[in-house]
Amino acid sequence: MKRNNIIKCVLFSSTILFGVSCTNLDEEILDGYNSDSNSGGAVNTTALLQSATEDLRNFQDMGQMFTMDEMSTDALVGPTRGGDWDDNAKWRQFHVHTWGPDNPEIIVAWNNLLSSVYKCNQVIFNSTNPTQLANARFLRAFNYFKLIDYFGQVPYREKGSDPQANAKVWTRSEATDFVIAELEAIVGSLPNRVAGDPSIINKDAANFLLAKLYLNKGVFKAADPSAAIVFDAADMNKVVSYVNAINSSLSTNYWDNFSPSNNTSPELLLTSKNVLGTTGNIQSRWRMGMHYNQTPGGWNGFATVAEYYNRFSATDARRNYSTTEIIEKFGNPIGFQIGQMYAPGGVTPLKDRNGNPLVYTAALTMITGGATLETAGIRTQKYQPDPKNLDNPENDYVLMRYSDALLMKAEAIKRGATGDADAIMSQIATRAGIPAVSATLDNIYLERGRELWFEGWRRNDMIRFGKFLSARELKPTESNSKYLLYPIPADALFNVNLKQNPGY
Repeated sequence: MKRNNIIKCVLFSSTILFGVSCTNLDEEILDGYNSDSNSGGAVNTTALLQSATEDLRNFQDMGQMFTMDEMSTDALVGPTRGGDWDDNAKWRQFHVHTWGPDNPEIIVAWNNLLSSVYKCNQVIFNSTNPTQLANARFLRAFNYFKLIDYFGQVPYREKGSDPQANAKVWTRSEATDFVIAELEAIVGSLPNRVAGDPSIINKDAANFLLAKLYLNKGVFKAADPSAAIVFDAADMNKVVSYVNAINSSLSTNYWDNFSPSNNTSPELLLTSKNVLGTTGNIQSRWRMGMHYNQTPGGWNGFATVAEYYNRFSATDARRNYSTTEIIEKFGNPIGFQIGQMYAPGGVTPLKDRNGNPLVYTAALTMITGGATLETAGIRTQKYQPDPKNLDNPENDYVLMRYSDALLMKAEAIKRGATGDADAIMSQIATRAGIPAVSATLDNIYLERGRELWFEGWRRNDMIRFGKFLSARELKPTESNSKYLLYPIPADALFNVNLKQNPGY
């Protein structure tokens, strides 16, 4: 076995099930390799597809993809708090753009995305079931999309390829073309979205992902993504066409999309399904920033910077949400939390572990200590905690939402497509309870930040709008353009067809 295959086997054999041995693993995880004979028998495509679908739960983790998508932006920060949350500075590196190829969250994201690609390839190369094939091709396309977005290079293998040969690698442009072609080939064979269960792969999800690809095509095809991006009018009309093909509507209440019963929202196009008491890690969405003494108790870590929070008006329904049950069970509204925190019932003020009032402040530094150690920073809960089970609730994790599709359409119109972007902005604003603003690109960018906060799209948006490298709160300088892509993990570079991204 070649040295690179030995290393990959050691690193990743613990993640592969279904009886794949070290001897046969070769490069399966890092490039989706499949050999028709390497399983030692019939491939259980049903189990592999189920596992690949459950891999979408990786997006619920507070690290890997979520951190790469949100903490690298103006929305989220992971400060060191005394002796807590340093972890060799891996969290701070994201907000200030100093990460390198050894950052463990980047490595885990690369491995998990390609692990899912491997499983999808096993299904695609071995199944004759049309439903399985369409679902696996969609999931592979979704994982490829994330690899294109993060890394700009995509390793791949064709059926029957030599297991001892290095995987081939698509350029960012080639991978974009492949994923678009794949989705356009299968969208007609996917089922309509099932009411009450958007976790089932469906046409609307494929149309959403196609719209996302065409919207970002100018970035993904650019020779220099730090230069002015050209958005082709034909691509923008494709965005409008694919959004128009989505059969959906906005939920009356924004927060219905994040409640324990959010599967019933008509707005959710694709989710990662969680089952009460058994699966998922969506608890991270209310524990990652909450104080230990709150209900639910938290890990006193991540926070939102003030300049992001201040973009919400006081009347914006998306800033926080409260019901009688929420106050009775948890003491405070969900959403952004600032000021004095309360015990369940909303009457008794909470204190920190030193007996001081638990009052969250907007003031925050990257390394926090002293009296503000436990209180510095605005905290967030995007998902409503489920009192039935705070550790393993049944809130499904939102991957694709119709309001995102509408805002993509508005943006595409302002970038050259035909349509009425102002009507879309009015529709979004009406539900948020705020006055509508004109559909300029600047206003659409700001509206995406308010509507889609912590939903995994902020980095993608900031890059497309040319904002990602800019100085901002707790990031005092302009970033080097190399940070528009993440580095390829060092172990993956044993494949000589992969080249480290420039600057790393």
